[in-house]
Amino acid sequence: MRGYTVHRNDYALRLRRIEGQVRGLQRMVESDEYCIDILAQLSSVTAALQNVAIGLVDEHLRHCILEAATIGDDNARNAKLYEAVQAISRLVRS
Repeated sequence: MRGYTVHRNDYALRLRRIEGQVRGLQRMVESDEYCIDILAQLSSVTAALQNVAIGLVDEHLRHCILEAATIGDDNARNAKLYEAVQAISRLVRS
């Protein structure tokens, strides 16, 4: 079971909303809307995606890493920690 499985439907709903926001952005560009309005909507979409990402990081830390830590396998724990650090690093750079 994945760490986010319990909240999978919530994540799917949030991503569908974001998808709708992106479609709205496409319509704004196609309609030649004012650039500042488009930038405001882009900021909103970016924040929504970041919130999903933070939620998934939280789920990973609380589920996957804690599970690896309780098993007592140093290699599994270190692999999960490395994986989390790499994911956070990618998020910070984006």
